[in-house]
Amino acid sequence: MFKIIHAEFLAPGIKRFVIEAPRIARKQKPGQFVILRIYEEGERIPVTIENSDPERSTISIVVQAAGKTTHLLNSLETGDAILDVVGPLGKPSEIRKYGTVVVVGGGVGTAMAYPTAAALKQAGNRVLSIVGARNQELVILEKEMRAVSDAVMITTDDGSYADKGFVTDKLRQLIENGTRIDLVIAVGPIVMMKAVAEMTRKENIHTVVSLNPIMIDGTGMCGGCRVLIDGKSEFACVDGPEFDAHKVDFSVLVQRNTMYRDAEQRSLAEYRHSKSAEAGKCAVTAPQGAQA
Repeated sequence: MFKIIHAEFLAPGIKRFVIEAPRIARKQKPGQFVILRIYEEGERIPVTIENSDPERSTISIVVQAAGKTTHLLNSLETGDAILDVVGPLGKPSEIRKYGTVVVVGGGVGTAMAYPTAAALKQAGNRVLSIVGARNQELVILEKEMRAVSDAVMITTDDGSYADKGFVTDKLRQLIENGTRIDLVIAVGPIVMMKAVAEMTRKENIHTVVSLNPIMIDGTGMCGGCRVLIDGKSEFACVDGPEFDAHKVDFSVLVQRNTMYRDAEQRSLAEYRHSKSAEAGKCAVTAPQGAQA
């Protein structure tokens, strides 16, 4: 069991957990992830490590509620425990001095991009960060990203905060303004990473993306996280999760990630129904005068 030292919502549906995991904390490097399981019969899900503190023997993860398991996870609080946390898994980010690096984080992908941005800054790079979200409420880790970046640009789809638009709008501005860019790292929704890759391909700018395919064991044995890279099959769990964006077949990635969507939606609907029924039962059986 892995004890949750602290849990807090960073935004609606997005929660940060600080977990006691001494061995992982000692070995974790930027770009790596863990696979966790909440209970014995539960599914295994991959989650990127946002940060680690070897002295406190803790790691931090940021989780966005999307399916049944992430909803269950986000219902846990400080003092609760997670059954299994396995890691660190995957290859670490390649950290060295490139020059000027643009780090692009879309949505909860910002939590995945943050440790890499911090390491790149420490390695002597000029780090320009672009953070995007659907609206102001969903902008996360702004303070943290500013602390490790030379400049931070923020966009919201609806214009409720900072500049209205997408992360690619800011990336295009940098390119059109003649900014020398030696590396782009993009982490977030597939459609966003694909758009970044298409833009930088035309400019011949080396670009890396962190892929998030369906994953089960995290060791390359199950084949669930197979991705097509430069026409060849690779496994995101052991060969990645970071890959050359210009070699990724995004159409195959989208196809594989939607294979179980119907089953996932049914499972989430059943979970919500059971929670609703449980709440109704509690309301009926609550003692007279009890507060909601």
